Amino acid sequence: MHILTIDLEEWFHCDLITGTGKWDSYERRLEAGTDRILEGLAARGQRATFFCLGWCVRRFPEVIRKIHAAGHGLGCHSDMHEMVFCMDPAAFREDTRRALGALADVTGEHVRAYRAPAFSITQDARWAFEILIEEGIEVDCSVFPARRDYGGFPSFGVARPVRLNVGGHTLKEFPINLLRAGPVNLVYSGGGYFRLFPYALIRHWTRRADYVMAYFHPRDFDARQPVLKHLPLHRRFKSYYGLSGAFPKFLRWMDDFAFISLEEAEAQVDWEGAGEVSV
Repeated sequence: MHILTIDLEEWFHCDLITGTGKWDSYERRLEAGTDRILEGLAARGQRATFFCLGWCVRRFPEVIRKIHAAGHGLGCHSDMHEMVFCMDPAAFREDTRRALGALADVTGEHVRAYRAPAFSITQDARWAFEILIEEGIEVDCSVFPARRDYGGFPSFGVARPVRLNVGGHTLKEFPINLLRAGPVNLVYSGGGYFRLFPYALIRHWTRRADYVMAYFHPRDFDARQPVLKHLPLHRRFKSYYGLSGAFPKFLRWMDDFAFISLEEAEAQVDWEGAGEVSV
């Protein structure tokens, strides 16, 4: 099962340091980047789910309508791209409601799927799952079951679709897939990880995998985006390495493998046999 997801953000949302004050003064590049992805997918008959930031939904409603009209799935990616583990429950609930409301205003439909910015539902922030259920979320893609700079849930223990038992309620979880390489867990199926590894390795690993959760942002394919020079060196490397060849690499991956949306994947999973994790 190969699932394709896109986190719909602007190029500057990789900046988790500065805050929101400058966002409206930055150049807008999201529409052109999204069009490029949609055209590539349409040419190959591939479907994806787009996790949309509420801030972007309000500024680019026509982009959301275009994605929806093309038959792709829509999910919620928070409202203001704040790390869940830095919020309290009340702030997280309000942020989620604003984003869901923005999506409903544009599409006329309630969104059932959620992904936290930077996979920031950690072990210490697992209270967020209960709030998601209360706000009508049925499918989550926020778990990164390994260590990382932001977020990460290394104690989660599962890197495949699973039922979350949240106080007696169920949430369907699609975590990021991992590749075990000796003592190390590798991620290769999205973002900077995908840009880092040679395509031959990515193709080999994909062929071996029963489950792949691919995730990208429009900025992952935008070699002409401005560079945020104030980012720490390691963040600048992860944000900008390999941009020039990333989109042809992505299209080659789409040519070599069949991908489906999250909604299609949800329908294919045997949830009774998927196992359960209590959080």
